[in-house]
Amino acid sequence: MADIARRLEPHRYGNRPTMKDVAARAGVGLKTVSRVVNGEPGVTPETGRRVLEAIEALGFRRNDSARVLRKGRTATVGLVLEDLADPFYGPLSRAVEEVARAHGTLLINGSSAEDPDREQELALALCARRVDGLIVVPAGDDHRYLEPEIRAGVATVFVDRPAGRIDADAVLSDSFGGAREGVAHLIAHGHRRIGFVGDRPGIHTGAERLRGYRAAMEDAGLPVHEAWVSLGSTHPERVSRAVRELVTGPEPVTALFAGNNRVTVTAVRTLAAHPAPVGPVALVGFDDIELADLLGITVVAQDPAALGRTAAERLFRRLEGAGGAPEQVVLGTTLLARGSGEIAPSRT
Repeated sequence: MADIARRLEPHRYGNRPTMKDVAARAGVGLKTVSRVVNGEPGVTPETGRRVLEAIEALGFRRNDSARVLRKGRTATVGLVLEDLADPFYGPLSRAVEEVARAHGTLLINGSSAEDPDREQELALALCARRVDGLIVVPAGDDHRYLEPEIRAGVATVFVDRPAGRIDADAVLSDSFGGAREGVAHLIAHGHRRIGFVGDRPGIHTGAERLRGYRAAMEDAGLPVHEAWVSLGSTHPERVSRAVRELVTGPEPVTALFAGNNRVTVTAVRTLAAHPAPVGPVALVGFDDIELADLLGITVVAQDPAALGRTAAERLFRRLEGAGGAPEQVVLGTTLLARGSGEIAPSRT
């Protein structure tokens, strides 16, 4: 009856059973429970059986956090992303997780929602939980708040965008070179009026892709009318409005370069719903998107898995004692010609 009563007791959520609880139930000392839990010798079979029965009955789990803290490491790393729902970050996060798993380490991740304050709050919360290292996709441009954590031994690597106002390891895609190549591709197919729809200019990747666009136009001796450049939020309503204005204005563009995957998706939908009066508009996007190969969308593709893997490998090299000054690694991009970027202008 006593066992039945214990099973019917309400759960005490948040109050997990301890080794002391196991010892009391099994009628043994704490040291005996510790020996059984850690697989150490010195316990008779009968005593071991009682301890294991108590562990099963109570649902006890060993506190690995306390055990690894005694060794000075927690076997956890944190990953701060811009948006967990963004398809770009799925392969990146998975690659970081695979590297962490290979090192016997748990990955904890969260999203900043492109909010610098939320990024700082999340990063410091992870540090407060004693993560061994951090990988951060920056939302802000001032990361001096992490200096005390880095001095305290928290290895930190930035990915996709560099850190702001501190020296730290960073792994980036070649946003400037990729955009320059994508716009040059449109120019090579006869376009002279090329619009750019991008992210906010304060974001490193957005600024670098805009710089690549301007460089490609300058290389070809082509003017850039400021009316052809639209920067701001990647919200579909804003992007759709910008696309419509670019292809229907007094000097309509014949081609578009989309600054990231979310802009590309909205541009494709807008052009399908509102055909341009100048005829089919050529399109090259930065970042690959799902079904782009089937839809014939030409893109400048990054390798988010390589970004995540490279950042994680660098993080663990630091954790294993690698010294030297912080380094910036830049990974190349690949132009994938699928049809939309090869449309010739209806008129020049």
